[in-house]
Amino acid sequence: MPAHDLVVVANRLPVDAHLREDGSVEWEPSPGGLVTAMESVMRNVDSGAWVGWAGSPGEAPDPFEADGMQLYPVMLSAEDVARYYEGFSNATLWPLYHDVIADPEFHRTWWDAYREVNERFAKAAAAVAAPGATVWVHDYQLQLVPSLLRDARPDLRIGFFDHIPFPPFELFAQLPKRNQVLRGLLGADLIGFQRERDALNFLTSVRQLLGYTHHQHEITVPGIGSAPARVVTAKAFPISIDSHAVGEMAEDPEIQEAARTLRHELGDPRKVVVGVDRLDYTKGIRHRLKAWGELLNDGAIDPDEVLMVQVATPSRERVDAYRQLRDEVELTVGRINGDFASIGRPAISYLHRSLDRRAMTALYQAADVVLVTALRDGMNLVAKEYVASRPDELGVLVLSEFAGAADELRAAILVNPHDIDELKTAILRALAMPEEEQRAAMQSLRRQVLDNDVQGWAHAFLGELESAGRAQDVPTGPTVRLTGDAGPSREELTSALSEFARTPRILVASDFDGVLAPIVADRDAVQPDPTALGALRELAELPGVNVALVSGRTLTDLDHHTQMPSSVVLVGSHGAQVGALPPDMDAGTLDGAGTQMDDERERLLESITATLRRIATQHPGAEVEVKPSAAVLHTRKAKGRYAANATEVALEYARTLPDVKITPGKEVVEFSVVDSSKGSAIQTLARACAADAWVYLGDDVTDESVFEEIGDNDLGIKVGTGDTAATFRIGGPEDVAGVLEELLALRRG
Repeated sequence: MPAHDLVVVANRLPVDAHLREDGSVEWEPSPGGLVTAMESVMRNVDSGAWVGWAGSPGEAPDPFEADGMQLYPVMLSAEDVARYYEGFSNATLWPLYHDVIADPEFHRTWWDAYREVNERFAKAAAAVAAPGATVWVHDYQLQLVPSLLRDARPDLRIGFFDHIPFPPFELFAQLPKRNQVLRGLLGADLIGFQRERDALNFLTSVRQLLGYTHHQHEITVPGIGSAPARVVTAKAFPISIDSHAVGEMAEDPEIQEAARTLRHELGDPRKVVVGVDRLDYTKGIRHRLKAWGELLNDGAIDPDEVLMVQVATPSRERVDAYRQLRDEVELTVGRINGDFASIGRPAISYLHRSLDRRAMTALYQAADVVLVTALRDGMNLVAKEYVASRPDELGVLVLSEFAGAADELRAAILVNPHDIDELKTAILRALAMPEEEQRAAMQSLRRQVLDNDVQGWAHAFLGELESAGRAQDVPTGPTVRLTGDAGPSREELTSALSEFARTPRILVASDFDGVLAPIVADRDAVQPDPTALGALRELAELPGVNVALVSGRTLTDLDHHTQMPSSVVLVGSHGAQVGALPPDMDAGTLDGAGTQMDDERERLLESITATLRRIATQHPGAEVEVKPSAAVLHTRKAKGRYAANATEVALEYARTLPDVKITPGKEVVEFSVVDSSKGSAIQTLARACAADAWVYLGDDVTDESVFEEIGDNDLGIKVGTGDTAATFRIGGPEDVAGVLEELLALRRG
């Protein structure tokens, strides 16, 4: 799969599918603020990709190129759309983040889907990002992706931009799973917001809920256990539009003629007032219509001279709140027209559909006044598009102070849309404004919009991202030699084993659970494959061969389940415990100083064990295993959400333990008071037996520390699927015995 230097991750791809008459699919640019903003950015990148949903539930199409961009679709099922998108994203987060204009709904199954879909997006992005690439994640639907990407690819520069408001702490604190959302966002190096107050709301929530300190806009995020702290920057980057492209359209004689034609078709009214919005309860459409209806009823506006045009782009029509809003808006428009319209001349011309960019620019040029009355909005690009569409420097913008654009477009008539009387006064002021005053205000607005376009926004964000966190050492990303379930053929593995078997001195090592024995819920009931164990025993008796079992289990437990002879070295607790060595290995090579327990470590381990037992008690099915130098939380037997919740609580606790090594694995989290790893254990054993090469079989994330150490003559065999640093892959534990027997036969030969 190609590797890209810049990867944009957003809920939707920037294109929509349209069926041609011959049945083939044509991809056309889709409407929307993010697509409009990012389109020009992607065109100026040498190696860029966009990861997102194609818009239809079901299997995702293969990666493709459209409109000059390389696109990687992510699959969403109909259930994902209902729970992740319409549910948690738009019925939980959207209303909560918009000041609870509508009541948010909370359902745990929605959270489950949200987490699962975010994992899917993160995996897709990690697969197409080049080493050290920049990944730019967008918007509230994907707030967990930065942390998931950080775990999978710490080499990446990760940015997140929040296109909608971030709520005050008092509102955000209502969100179930609020800490998980914050930690998801803090996986980024840079978090961008539309307004300074959004950034301050986020910083307050991080301080109040997670207890992390921040200096101005820089947050110190502690590592898990002994992992180093990171610095995350959170600040405002107001988004803009491609003002050059809009300006070119506005100068097009055909569009200017279309604007004149449009006014004529509307009956050549003295004034045209326009509202352009997505049909959403945050846009203040109901407040606007109420004010307009009252102005007509007051006689302050003559419907034969002043016409209102309302464009309401369809939005989320499967969500109840949006269906209800459409009904209310259409009933209100019908009532106002019934009360005040003349025959053949409506008081409000209402369009419930999307207009293309050229038609929209013509409408802006036909408008004497544009009303942007959002009750809460991250930015609102309609305001900026209107300004960029008026090279004649005429027209009036009435702008809600609760839209992000109000921070920049101070020359607009700013209004509190909740105050209907104030809104009515602002409309009348806009209709009566003389041309000289219009020009002065529009000149100021146009300077702001034209001097701060989308290219400047993207350049500012990406420039900040490049330097964000550079005070810390940028971690090296994990080596990934094999992805998914891909790997060399079985014949290639046989060839490599044959060459390895001819090496004078070799070390043969293996993990236990998931390799020599299938993983089971009851760890004490594990049943290793006798054929695999037999092959290891026989290998250990051959000249120039040493064998080791390296496991997260304790030495006593490992010995109990394997019954290996003294010729096989047992390594427990991820390398913290090493059993007796056979005579041909140099015991002096083992440096035990770092693995010795003392009184301080014993007390720390007791404290950790007590805390993990409390966590296990609160999450039925979770269990705690105590090792000589570690305590382990097991969640294999935990039912439903108890497993994920117990893991989350354990990792939250891990952030308070700066001197402890934390190793998350398959349904386990190990807290070790001794700094050890399987990788360092294998390297030490290889030196102790003077091995010329080694082979290792492993299945878990803890085995990646071994695969990372692979030299030119070594072999790493991943058992199962998943991205890995191993050089070969086999299907599962059922294939391990065959590989070991093959190696035994080759070595004997």
